[in-house]
Amino acid sequence: MKEVLLPVLVGLGMSLIAVGVLMRARKREQSLAEILDLPFGEQDVPIEAITETRGAIAEGAVSLAGSMVTRFDASGSLSQSLERARIPLKAGEYVVIVACASFVSGVLLGFITRQWLFALVTLVLGPVLGRWFPNFRIARRRKAFERQLPDALSLIASSLSAGHTFLRAIQMMCEESDAPLSEEFARVVYETRLGDPVVDALARMAVRLDIRDLQWVVQAIRIQQTVGGKLADLLHTLADFIRGREEIRREIAVLTAEGRISAWVLGALPIFLLFAVQTISPGYMQPLFQGWGYAVLAFTGMSIAIGTAVILRMVKIEV
Repeated sequence: MKEVLLPVLVGLGMSLIAVGVLMRARKREQSLAEILDLPFGEQDVPIEAITETRGAIAEGAVSLAGSMVTRFDASGSLSQSLERARIPLKAGEYVVIVACASFVSGVLLGFITRQWLFALVTLVLGPVLGRWFPNFRIARRRKAFERQLPDALSLIASSLSAGHTFLRAIQMMCEESDAPLSEEFARVVYETRLGDPVVDALARMAVRLDIRDLQWVVQAIRIQQTVGGKLADLLHTLADFIRGREEIRREIAVLTAEGRISAWVLGALPIFLLFAVQTISPGYMQPLFQGWGYAVLAFTGMSIAIGTAVILRMVKIEV
């Protein structure tokens, strides 16, 4: 019992530390946003509000991780992914958190299953899951943004018809909308306050989010500003067109839901049974962890991965 309780306590402690770091980073981001909204000279800002303070060990670990990320990721893809996923962490901080979580999970799993092969696999899969998580957040934010975009365009068009300027219509839409759409368009407003044209800020947002519908909207607005015409009618037309595409996506998602669930269930069930049997009766699975058993496990894992990928590819339909 003690052998299991110790890693559980260590894991909980590391989890609390990670949550504390994330909450502190989120609070700092909100403080910076409030500072940017203040008129110049309205209120003195303490230096602690815009600076970071860490312990010596944490600072050294983050600096080392940051230098490694810079060396192996010269293009800065990890930093861009964290920014697009709205994860308020630097690349070095994120790498340190993922490494600690992988180590604690591996040790905990090794103590529970009495099989250190599982711990080694967890240490290997930890960075893979850490690299996948920002992409998952990006995809989820992209889907939420696509659902909100038609209503946002209709709201902007209505504000334009009421006599407001394009920038003021975007500001009013941000006040009425939820995240992530309000967050992204608020960033557009902040960039225009710094002197950037509205269309250029929208174009950068379209590139950052990588949404085809939004790219079409930006291109249509750019053409409208060149040749003239009523922007409100154009936005209403685009909103109806995008809303129709979204209805088709939802219908496809409903029709392919069974296939996606089958892929995840069939892929996760053998792994779950392996861990469950190893935890309940460690001696029963012992032949798999010696000799040709490792080859059988490797072949099984490869078969599961290929089968899951094939099923998911079959039910993925682009619109």
